[in-house]
Amino acid sequence: MAQLLVRNIDDALVSALKKRAAEHGVSAEEEHRRILRKELEADEIAFNKSFMAHLLSDEDKVDDFEIPKRTVSLHRKVKF
Repeated sequence: MAQLLVRNIDDALVSALKKRAAEHGVSAEEEHRRILRKELEADEIAFNKSFMAHLLSDEDKVDDFEIPKRTVSLHRKVKF
């Protein structure tokens, strides 16, 4: 697994992270992982929901869309 090093964090933020970790009975490192996971998964879920909403919306749909028929044969003649 990869490692992540975060520099230049405010002391107040580090204290808040440690306090929150203690409240959850985990290390500050584990609490940091949980926060990152929760936020990034929430972003991904929000993106997926908006993408699905776009796909299901009626915007930009063409009525009676037909797939054009192929005009060129993909078969080739074989000589025996």
